[in-house]
Amino acid sequence: MATNPHATTNTDTIVGSIDAGDASHCDEYVIADISADGAWLSMQAEAAPTLTAWR
Repeated sequence: MATNPHATTNTDTIVGSIDAGDASHCDEYVIADISADGAWLSMQAEAAPTLTAWR
């Protein structure tokens, strides 16, 4: 178990993308560590914070 959940290593590969929805679903913002199985989360793209809000 990790002692610091915010720690990263040089083998982590973190990416983010907008997945386009169809007529019945909204676009989703997805952030994932593609170097680990099941390490991702998503939210409605409209609810995602802007980059300036992250500073």
